[in-house]
Amino acid sequence: MPMNLIHRRLCSSEKWASMIAEVLPPWLSRFDLGDDVLEIGPGFGATTRVLLDVVPRLTLLEIDPASASLLRDSFGSRADVVEGSGADMPFDAGRFSAVVCFTMLHHVPTAALQNAIFSEACRVLRPGGVYCGTDSRLSLRFRLLHLGDTMNVVDAATLPARLSAAGFGEVDVRHRQKERLEFSAVKPAVTASR
Repeated sequence: MPMNLIHRRLCSSEKWASMIAEVLPPWLSRFDLGDDVLEIGPGFGATTRVLLDVVPRLTLLEIDPASASLLRDSFGSRADVVEGSGADMPFDAGRFSAVVCFTMLHHVPTAALQNAIFSEACRVLRPGGVYCGTDSRLSLRFRLLHLGDTMNVVDAATLPARLSAAGFGEVDVRHRQKERLEFSAVKPAVTASR
């Protein structure tokens, strides 16, 4: 989704990448991501850099053609970059051990499209797989940073019900600091029928 110049500069900066490199690894250590991880909406790749050191196989799904090209140039064969929408993923059901997305859901223009991303994340996960991520919370600074951008902030109060409706269990939504929302959910394991 389009970003204004200030937003692009921030998200592509070494300062942003350094902050991500400091904050993300301890948070990710809470989860068993498994052997085949999908990152939705990696943008400039700051979170991808961290994930490449943590997971054995990483696929990146990026809707913006210019960002997808940048990611291919940056990471080469270390990650499989696929251009496409998180609301209509070009992957088989049950392929991934984990699906992650970081600070991108607010760029999705409608709640219906966000819900489609949640449903698709559940579909492409293996049973028992985790879907986890972070996003920003609404603040004056956040509003200013998004002037001229798509900004559809995820409502933390409704997120658990939305993830449950997408098929997830074990939903956990937390507020960290003043500006960050963290969430995780698990695709239920398949139970044998009698």
